[in-house]
Amino acid sequence: MAASRSLVLPAIDLPELGRGEVWLVGAGPGAPGLLTLEALNAIQQADVIVHDALIDPRVLALAKPTARFEAVGKRGGRPSADQDDISERLVVLARNGERVVRLKGGDPFVFGRGGEEVLTLAQNDVAFRVLPGLTAGLAGLTAFSIPATMRGLNQAIILATGHLGAEGGLDWPALARTGQPLVIYMAVRTIAPITEALRAGGLAPETATAIISAATTPAASILVSTLAEIADAAEAAAVAAPALLVVGSIVSFRDTLDQLATTLQTEADA
Repeated sequence: MAASRSLVLPAIDLPELGRGEVWLVGAGPGAPGLLTLEALNAIQQADVIVHDALIDPRVLALAKPTARFEAVGKRGGRPSADQDDISERLVVLARNGERVVRLKGGDPFVFGRGGEEVLTLAQNDVAFRVLPGLTAGLAGLTAFSIPATMRGLNQAIILATGHLGAEGGLDWPALARTGQPLVIYMAVRTIAPITEALRAGGLAPETATAIISAATTPAASILVSTLAEIADAAEAAAVAAPALLVVGSIVSFRDTLDQLATTLQTEADA
């Protein structure tokens, strides 16, 4: 821990976190090494870090010894902090003259409700800054050798939330008809209805599909199956959040790489 706190940032122009300011900071998909330099700079200056539930403890350990931590994470199906209360808490801390970092997994503006928080800050005349982070929907794929885009496979990629909501969520059949890969956040509890809706939109049952869990962390894992079988496979494997559901031909690229690696190894051993 002591060594992590002694990190020296390069001599580049990094901003100073002032008293009474709130910075929304993207902590990336999990691994501390995937923090940006600006995120590290912010964490090391903060008096108070208001953080999500899934922030790696090694990231929090980068804070200065006097920093205080307030956990406000949201976990599906469990008691969670109310979003309005979180936003108001940021205002209170700023008005108390604290240097505040609101530390969010991934990127603050990608399914992180960062927009709601900065609106509250702006409406209350609180100075703020938003520091981007790597979103798991892209970094998680790369960590498992799945390209977000690949010439000859796709011309776009769709990021979506798996929360169905009271009205059933997105028009999944319409998304299926685009023929482009889908990366679906927060879909562990809704895999079955989502995959059924995608099949209703015309996606073939054998479409390559994967679930990536705890991307870039020591607990990271991937489960590869087909659109028709992924829901049962996930239930059998007791897949837990956080996880991404990835649907489309880009998932099959892993097989191509594996086959190439096997061929090269065989030739090397011959």
